[in-house]
Amino acid sequence: MIGGVCAGLARRFGISATAMRIIAVLSCLLPGPSVVIYLVLWVVIPSET
Repeated sequence: MIGGVCAGLARRFGISATAMRIIAVLSCLLPGPSVVIYLVLWVVIPSET
């Protein structure tokens, strides 16, 4: 909801935004660069406005 990353990815892959947000939260709990990837996608994915 902050950057629209989950909504954009959900639309791209044809799943609900809520499911994508749950996947994003779960991926942040795992070790790895998930927060960095989220920030990069926030910059890369174009906004709807």
